[in-house]
Amino acid sequence: MAESETQASSRISAAEQIKSLALNLRASSADLSSNGELRRLLLLEAESAAEQSYSPYSKFPVGAALLARDGTVFTGCNVENASFGGTICAERTAFVKAVSEGYREFEMIAVFCKKAKDAWPCGFCRQFMSEFGSSLKVIAYKSEAGVQVRELSELLPFMFGPGAMGQS
Repeated sequence: MAESETQASSRISAAEQIKSLALNLRASSADLSSNGELRRLLLLEAESAAEQSYSPYSKFPVGAALLARDGTVFTGCNVENASFGGTICAERTAFVKAVSEGYREFEMIAVFCKKAKDAWPCGFCRQFMSEFGSSLKVIAYKSEAGVQVRELSELLPFMFGPGAMGQS
């Protein structure tokens, strides 16, 4: 189903709000992940992305919103496949979209799943994200605790990243 013009314009304005807020916070040397409004807007984008999920097998729609260093937001949803190995998670979808557009530096990613008690990325996604830095902030909504923020290095403490391959 195609997105309506109203949905598209509200998504554009949300993305513009996020970019403006992120750039203003960066200019003031503020910690982006500690800004409640920025976290809220990213989670709303992730929630909206989850609505596009193709999850006929698990019935477990997930959405992600990835914030690039320049304030651009890339969203993704999980896309399942009958041969489960062909499934791609929301977080990786967002990263692949960003990387395919030339982006390589990221600030944070918000993950949303209405059906989950909490929405932390799976191990495969954690490893995938580590390619782009261990200081990436991960925002998840936990039904009991509300919004939680963790650095990727906390979620994947002994990551195998570019450093292990002699890259920096």
